[in-house]
Amino acid sequence: MSFQISVHTHIYDIMKRLDVKILVCIALFAFLSIGCKAENSGSLGLESKVKTTKKAPKPTATQPKTLNSQQLQVIEVKSDKMGRNISNLVVLPEAYFEDSTSSFSVIYLLHGYSDDYMAWQNHVDLTKHANKYGFIFVCPDGQDSWYFDSPIDPTFQFETYITQELRNYIESNYRTINDRKHRAITGLSMGGHGALWLAWRHPDIYGMCGSMSGGVDITTIKDRYKIDKRLGKYAANDAVWKSYSVINLVPTLKPENDQFIIIDDGTSDIFIKDNRALHAALKERKIKHDYRERPGRHSWDYWVKSLEQHLISFHNRIFMIKMGDC
Repeated sequence: MSFQISVHTHIYDIMKRLDVKILVCIALFAFLSIGCKAENSGSLGLESKVKTTKKAPKPTATQPKTLNSQQLQVIEVKSDKMGRNISNLVVLPEAYFEDSTSSFSVIYLLHGYSDDYMAWQNHVDLTKHANKYGFIFVCPDGQDSWYFDSPIDPTFQFETYITQELRNYIESNYRTINDRKHRAITGLSMGGHGALWLAWRHPDIYGMCGSMSGGVDITTIKDRYKIDKRLGKYAANDAVWKSYSVINLVPTLKPENDQFIIIDDGTSDIFIKDNRALHAALKERKIKHDYRERPGRHSWDYWVKSLEQHLISFHNRIFMIKMGDC
């Protein structure tokens, strides 16, 4: 009898040890599983979120794609001249949905080299600016075009696209104030060059324009940033490069156009010398403009702050127009 009890006790002890080991294994497996999920949500999950925000999905050509709210809409507009669709972000103020009888001023906001139509929204909440100032923002995908019509590449005709095709679409499908006094264009770096290029070549369209850290003299950055793919190599096409450089448009400007111009650059920016030269050329030509320098480099930290200054200036200009002072 005592032998049977001893055997049973021994078997019980073995099973008890096995149960403990099994429980330990189960607990360790659960802990590792939770750890993996936490790691994924903090790394891979965030990376996935950034990627989907960076590049918005393409909508149909007829129906805007909304992003997060009805204020953010991605549209594709057909360019007949280029034979392809171009993506654009449209940002609407809250007031647009509150009063269906109101129309709004439009700010065309251009991105820099290697970015896309979502670049501005990825770095600053444009809906807050739209709500604060009552503007509609239009951010076209300028690709690496430098925003002019390429004389050698028929698929890069962005001057025609922005000034005609995109503008006609926006003014046909949104409630906009369709006159030059309520239409502005500004941008950063390549977009700064593009904004001044388009505004100065089309003063009948844009009553206000601006440039933030603009590459305003492309002859100083020869065969870089894909400009040679739009104009040809500089050595064989230097006259073409000069004619497409916005600083060389200054002699064509007329004071009577009464175009509001704001230009700024950081004192440590790569284009500061070119912007100072542009400022000097405008002064010599007696073209009214607002020129500013602040501490800063060629960076988003600078441009986010700069955008606020441009919007304040555009808003004040429109207010003065309403008051009859402009």
